[in-house]
Amino acid sequence: MPEGPNPVAALERLGPFFAVLGYQPTAPPGPPWRPMRELVDDPATLADRVARVRVALATAAGREAGEVEERVAVSVAQLGLVARLVAPALALAVGTGAVVSLSLSRLYWEPTLGGPFPLALPNPAPVSPRPAELAGEFRRAVLDAAVRDLVVAAGRWPLSVRIRWGNVASALGGAAGMLAAGRPELAGTTRTLLSALLRAEPLRGAASLDGAGRLHRRSCCLIYRTAGAARPENLCGDCVLAARP
Repeated sequence: MPEGPNPVAALERLGPFFAVLGYQPTAPPGPPWRPMRELVDDPATLADRVARVRVALATAAGREAGEVEERVAVSVAQLGLVARLVAPALALAVGTGAVVSLSLSRLYWEPTLGGPFPLALPNPAPVSPRPAELAGEFRRAVLDAAVRDLVVAAGRWPLSVRIRWGNVASALGGAAGMLAAGRPELAGTTRTLLSALLRAEPLRGAASLDGAGRLHRRSCCLIYRTAGAARPENLCGDCVLAARP
């Protein structure tokens, strides 16, 4: 992601999880874009997404939807939502030093399934990189904003807060891995930021990094509980239940 006048547009080069539509704060996008605030303001919106994720998980495992626990679908839905938000935010922070403010009231989406959903966010203001302050700014603008709102919203179901914040750590770890693969020259900065985020609340104790920079979470997103004939082994690579090399 080269530095330039439009770093948001450049995110597309990193892949679909990073690609977003940047908009000026005074001119948010109209239909078919929908405000992501609906996920917390209207319980039915998140419940609908959970139900659709439940069906998708069951189909992938060759099972009936009723055989997949609802809380598993909640966890996977929350993980997917958070992963989509933190990937572009992490890339911008590492690549340009700009920390975009991720408030659900300023984010827009098209709630598709089956891959990274379309996401629109406000263009960040140009900044001079401040490495020493980056983790704190990212925590305030991203983790304590839209991400925390989604963690709280997923708490409407019987899903432990440990799993919900573990999902956030997992989402960051996945984004960091993709970013380092796409921009190897940013791997060191990416790992430094991720390490700093994992050492402080709200992620303290949620995961750790090994010597190779791989994230290992200390909880499980529960997707292993969807294992079936079509998917007999169903552990994520960063799962606490996964074997370590």
